[in-house]
Amino acid sequence: MTETTTPTTRSPYPVRVRAELEAPLSRWLWLVKWLLIVPHVLLLVVLWAAFCVLGIVALVTIVITGRYPRAIFNFNLGVLRWSWRVSYYAYGALGTDRYPPFSLAEEPDYPATLDIDYPRQLSRGLALIKWWLLAVPHYLILAVLVGGGTWLTWSMDNNDWAWGTSLIGLLVLIAAITLAFTGAYPRPLFDLIIGINRWALRVAGYTALMTDRYPPFRLDVGSNEPSTPPAEAPLPVPQTSP
Repeated sequence: MTETTTPTTRSPYPVRVRAELEAPLSRWLWLVKWLLIVPHVLLLVVLWAAFCVLGIVALVTIVITGRYPRAIFNFNLGVLRWSWRVSYYAYGALGTDRYPPFSLAEEPDYPATLDIDYPRQLSRGLALIKWWLLAVPHYLILAVLVGGGTWLTWSMDNNDWAWGTSLIGLLVLIAAITLAFTGAYPRPLFDLIIGINRWALRVAGYTALMTDRYPPFRLDVGSNEPSTPPAEAPLPVPQTSP
């Protein structure tokens, strides 16, 4: 008797995130990127307001027809793409000094891209619960991983500085300090930061009703999506040999 194993693999997740670390990076530009992104932030406030309104329209349409209106899908995907490019340029990663384009389009030449497969059919029932109930475990984890970034403020009550941070905010701060002193962005640190952003964007696509595939609880680190998806534990298949 001999035993062979039959490996099984997962299909790639429909939310795909790519990010290329550009070099060389300016040692000090990150100090003023908060100012440089102000025009983007002002526009994104308006775009996200439209995103929320159209998301409600999409929810109603999915419950009635089981389909996500293609025009709304493309617009909402564009808002996510724009937001990801700005985050990557600024304090979500600091991975490039190339100024983000003012665009809802794909922009494949930019070092940070996001794509989501258009779903031909969606569950009507899941649309009612996945964005608030099913995503709660991810929300709790991302509150620690992403949170509200890194901040330092003066407390009037205690007459002292108040400090707060999320994990990704702390990692980006370490990367910025390292970049200032050495001129280099530590690659392992970059890979981890992108892994956290990839997790957050997958959850964003799921809660925006753009896929029914539940986001995996894992950090897929690195610039690109895994070329070979993680394999499930193989089951032994007994075979009789002469």
